[in-house]
Amino acid sequence: MLTEFSSLNALWASLIVEELVRNRVDYFCLSPGSRNSPLTVAIAHNKNAHSVIHYDERGTAFHALGYARATRRPAVLVCTSGTAAADFMPAVIEASMDMVPLIVLTADRPPELRYTGANQTIDQVKLYGSYVRWFCDLPCPGADIEPQFVLTTIDNAVYRATRSPAGPVHINCMFREPLAPIGPKKDFSHYLSGIKRWGKGQKRYTEYTNAPSAPGAEAIAEAAVIVSETDRGILVVGRLHRSEEQEAVKRVARYLNWPTFPDIASGLRLGAADDNIIAYFDQLLLSERLAEADKSHTILHFGGIPVSKRLQQFIEKSRPENYIIVANHPWCHDPGYRVTMRIETGISEFCEALVANLENQKRTSWLDGFVGRSHLLKQVLKDTIDNEDALSEPAVARLISQNIQQGSGLFLASSMPIRDMDMYADLYGPAVTVGCNRGASGIDGTIASASGFARGLDKPTTLLIGDLAFLHDVNSLALLKSLVHPLIIVVINNDGGALFSFLPIAQMKEVFEPFFGTPHGFSFDKAAAMFGLDYYCPDSKESFLTSYRSVQQKNCSAIIEVKSDRSENYRFHQTLQKKIISALDNL
Repeated sequence: MLTEFSSLNALWASLIVEELVRNRVDYFCLSPGSRNSPLTVAIAHNKNAHSVIHYDERGTAFHALGYARATRRPAVLVCTSGTAAADFMPAVIEASMDMVPLIVLTADRPPELRYTGANQTIDQVKLYGSYVRWFCDLPCPGADIEPQFVLTTIDNAVYRATRSPAGPVHINCMFREPLAPIGPKKDFSHYLSGIKRWGKGQKRYTEYTNAPSAPGAEAIAEAAVIVSETDRGILVVGRLHRSEEQEAVKRVARYLNWPTFPDIASGLRLGAADDNIIAYFDQLLLSERLAEADKSHTILHFGGIPVSKRLQQFIEKSRPENYIIVANHPWCHDPGYRVTMRIETGISEFCEALVANLENQKRTSWLDGFVGRSHLLKQVLKDTIDNEDALSEPAVARLISQNIQQGSGLFLASSMPIRDMDMYADLYGPAVTVGCNRGASGIDGTIASASGFARGLDKPTTLLIGDLAFLHDVNSLALLKSLVHPLIIVVINNDGGALFSFLPIAQMKEVFEPFFGTPHGFSFDKAAAMFGLDYYCPDSKESFLTSYRSVQQKNCSAIIEVKSDRSENYRFHQTLQKKIISALDNL
């Protein structure tokens, strides 16, 4: 353990960074500044700390979010005082709502400069409000405060960030000048004498033990009775974070022989073609006649809220007798007020216990009906998208799902990209890890999030994004140079907000285009050139495939811009859905 430092600022910063690293929190996302100098230098000097530096705090924060989303371990955000800390807010909100762990270290002026008009000083106390799991206003380093306080504070922060429900924590780090550790070094051996054993080892100071996640026997028994007595059950699978959860839910799906509706982020939607996986469930629900006939008695729901609004409406109209949701957090995910039983436990543990309490269920005509209609819909998509020459927006989603590298990452922007992939992606394509920002479902920080996701996965990643989300975060293209593996950005440029064309506001022609459609007239070749990225602009399915496959083989980050017409995109979706409804209603 080092005992010589130029100041207590430098010593405390070193303790903070070292204790984070000992907690396996070793990825630091920094934006340059002066007040955070002690922390920045400590990160630079710690041989086990990995870091990325980005000039825009908002992009830095979303990069950290993407990394933590991929690894399920916290990333650390570091910034100077003032509005730099405020720029973290959107990513903090997303992390909070989607339960992604983050450690936020904001540097701050000392308390005597608060409320004095001192430069670059704002009120950073509880800046993020209820969106953090825990807040600490760390005092300025002082010899009267034992170093154990620093270590235990960091250990508590990591525990609060990672225990269920996971999320961001905020430590506001006040520093007095001098900030840069450039003066003569002093011996702090006496000050550090109370943590000698910690200094000689590699373990964190305080060990935390998580609460057990095993489900209660009564809850399992009750759920097992409901499930075993159900003739018309549906398994709904929202976002699952771990592969063991995905495998456990697949086992339950096979055991129950129920139709399974997998969200795009579930891990069961792409490359998981079990017979009872009803990949195109959203489009099957287009038929009001069948949706009415297919009302379920019991819904067993694992994980997060699915993207599909149609599924939510189906559940609300069906009014199932039993709606059981299983999640490993206490938050209410019930926008339709239909949940009759909520079991807070580990999903894998619940699945194992449920199967142990059930007999294997026989295959029924209920499942066969969904499977048959799903095969019919697959043929409609093949005839209307795969066998047609047009490079439509749904065709881009299908082509990516069919040709993405096995085992790579796929990050989906909000608005139309995630919906098109959820509705139309090919179930039989390669298995990939899917990421998306669906906590608050904003379009901000998407490129930065995808870059962090690629860094966390440590694999090549494809980002499917719309033009407005791209423009919103174009400066985060600078983060791509820090990646070990490439990020391929497929941007659908339809000159505005395509999703609004599907909403009732589109009928107000006099205000729609300037206020909602928001055409911009930009293309992105110059952005690619500015950041040194390869650029492609395919105008056919063949040229798109050539470009996409070429970029994957070259193993380099690139932008593939697909230009589309919003009006034509709306018409194509409407035509496709009419064909689907006709095929289903004629069964």
